[in-house]
Amino acid sequence: MTESRPTKDVEVRTPDHQTLDWHTGDMPYSVEFDDHFYCRTDGRLECGHVFLNGNGLPERWKEAHVFSIGELGFGTGLNFCETWRQWKMTEKPARARLAFTSFERFPMQAADIARALSAWPEITDERDALVAEWPQTLSGSVRLDLASDVTLTIVCGSAIDGVETYAETFDAWYLDGFAPSRNPDMWSQALMTAVHDRTAPAGTFATYAAAGFVRRNLQAAGFVVERRKGFAGKREMLCGTKPAELARTL
Repeated sequence: MTESRPTKDVEVRTPDHQTLDWHTGDMPYSVEFDDHFYCRTDGRLECGHVFLNGNGLPERWKEAHVFSIGELGFGTGLNFCETWRQWKMTEKPARARLAFTSFERFPMQAADIARALSAWPEITDERDALVAEWPQTLSGSVRLDLASDVTLTIVCGSAIDGVETYAETFDAWYLDGFAPSRNPDMWSQALMTAVHDRTAPAGTFATYAAAGFVRRNLQAAGFVVERRKGFAGKREMLCGTKPAELARTL
């Protein structure tokens, strides 16, 4: 996602539905959230810079037998497909497994996912596999076994409900909701606290967002937050760690 503009001190209600529009051919745009689904410069490269590098990936995979990623906002599936592509390229322990879980309120249709990801031939194999298994309708929690070593779980509904009730913890988080100015509920302190509680000791997060209230909410939740250079001219992004010695007991 791209961060459109700073959040102002006004009430912004989260829409109860989502309508897709298409800009510049195949770039999806949410009418209700008034935002694009990924960076207009290059969403795939942004994923690598922000979410993979921001979480120390793929380096951390080299020693992991099971690595779990949580994501706020599945959107087009671009982050998942690029992560899967890099997972396949990384030397890992035998029988290593990637478990990717995304919390998404408004799942897209398979045809829209295919169209939105058509710009990147690098992820053609991952996109085709995802689209082939994507259910016609999604509700509740849906698990897709996309390869012998890769599972994708989509948890449908509001992020706060999904994260707070999820039973497992994650090694890394991709915080990729619509911009804080468009969808503040996705960046609230309550949700950041739930994310922290569902993060494994020494687990990490990364996000393109750098708004002050987002950083403060992450710090208040218990993360050690670091500012880094953003993607494609964006001044800053955030990443951070849950200190192992300070990890809360669920």
